[in-house]
Amino acid sequence: MYLVSRLRLVFLFTFISTFTFAQEKAHESKELPKAQVFESKQTVTIDGKVINLQAKAGTLELKDENNKPIALFGFTAYFKENGGKNRPIVFAYNGGPGSSSYWLHMGIMGPKRIVVDDPNYNQGAPYQLVNNEFSILDVADVVMMDPVGTGLSVPIGDATGKDFWGVDQDIRSVSLFIMQFLKAHDRLNSPKYILGESYGTFRNAGVMNYLLNKGYALNGVIMVSAVFDLRSLFFAPNEDLSYIVYLPTMAATAWYHNKIERKQSDLYAFVEEVRGFTENHYMPALFKGNRISDTEKNQVAASLESYTGVSADIWKRADLKITAGEFFQELLRDEKNTVGRLDSRYKGINIDPMSMDSFTDPQSDAISPAYTMGFLDYFHGALGVSKDLLYATSAYSKEGFKWDWKHQGNNFWGADAAVTTVPDMTEALSKDPNVKILIMNGYYDLATVFYGVEHSISHIDLPKSATDRIIMEYYEAGHMMYTHLPSAKKFREDLKAFIEDTLRK
Repeated sequence: MYLVSRLRLVFLFTFISTFTFAQEKAHESKELPKAQVFESKQTVTIDGKVINLQAKAGTLELKDENNKPIALFGFTAYFKENGGKNRPIVFAYNGGPGSSSYWLHMGIMGPKRIVVDDPNYNQGAPYQLVNNEFSILDVADVVMMDPVGTGLSVPIGDATGKDFWGVDQDIRSVSLFIMQFLKAHDRLNSPKYILGESYGTFRNAGVMNYLLNKGYALNGVIMVSAVFDLRSLFFAPNEDLSYIVYLPTMAATAWYHNKIERKQSDLYAFVEEVRGFTENHYMPALFKGNRISDTEKNQVAASLESYTGVSADIWKRADLKITAGEFFQELLRDEKNTVGRLDSRYKGINIDPMSMDSFTDPQSDAISPAYTMGFLDYFHGALGVSKDLLYATSAYSKEGFKWDWKHQGNNFWGADAAVTTVPDMTEALSKDPNVKILIMNGYYDLATVFYGVEHSISHIDLPKSATDRIIMEYYEAGHMMYTHLPSAKKFREDLKAFIEDTLRK
């Protein structure tokens, strides 16, 4: 009887162990999907020369500092055939936060680009995909990155979205991907660059410092439509900064739409004049608040009308402060139109002319269908990515998506005193005397305004030898300046020159 009971216990223990092991394996299999990469051959013709490329699109299993898998991180990489380890490599991404990289991918960085009728609305499909003569692939390999929640990137294992959706979380995961990708593809000793657009520039400032502290010194950092201090975008109560830095872009927009009396023919000279007015008259007037005299207020309002095309009466009624959304509506209100946020050259129907804020962004409305359909057709077609995989163009619809804006070093007295990565960029510039930064600004960008960038850079407390390594370039277009073909050409020329300059010993 004892033997029978013992055998029963052994059998029960074996059954439980086997069942538990099977459950663990099933759980592991469910929680840890495998990374997939789809390879193809691509070509691009630049300056009359055909460049053969090996393309890889898919995911890399991202691991944390303890070698534990935390995500499948999506990417599309283009390597020049027989390019060698010493060929420069550029890691590129968009912003949001929560946007995938397909805008940069199909606008300027990849071997193909989407044709759009800039600055007008586009017809429906079929959309035209053509050789991208403005690509930098003749000079460097390119890796388009999709942060977790976008593209094919998803958390795995015990990780969840909140482990990636925040300023510091995002900087960490993007940096981990770059380090692990370089190792996986034997490119640790290649010249390294990061290129970010919009929030991607805010990210860049943190990533360049994070990587440097891990021993990964970058050769260069490229900021497209930059913002480093979010105070410049907030239009917060009792804060003048946003109103100040937005004024030159509002003026440039009015100049473009012929709302300026006695309009100058030279945009650059006009913008420089507005910079002077902003610093010497507008900013001091706002600082006085309700202590400003009626005479000075009338004078400043009259000047604001002459620079922005918005009447002095409206400026006075607004106490000399008009937000970006109010300007979108006001400039072309009489025409029942609104101007674009991402690119103020674009204009669209104002569905409520009585509203003080815009309901839509004409530039986004005009190009989004072409970019989205054109990219997905290319991604699942030419690049051969399985149609079973869902490419998320953004993370905004993902369950639980909410950005954590806390950033180490921004907290004072227990409060978030700022949302900025300027200190990260400052630290990296101070520790690495060789790294250079290229900042690319659109004059008609009302999302991340060029004067806000200039304000941030002019307040970096470093010697001139450090700030001289920051190069500023300007384009007569908006946030995605590459939709404007003359600007796309200049974009390539500036980026190529920057990379070649940083490679000189």
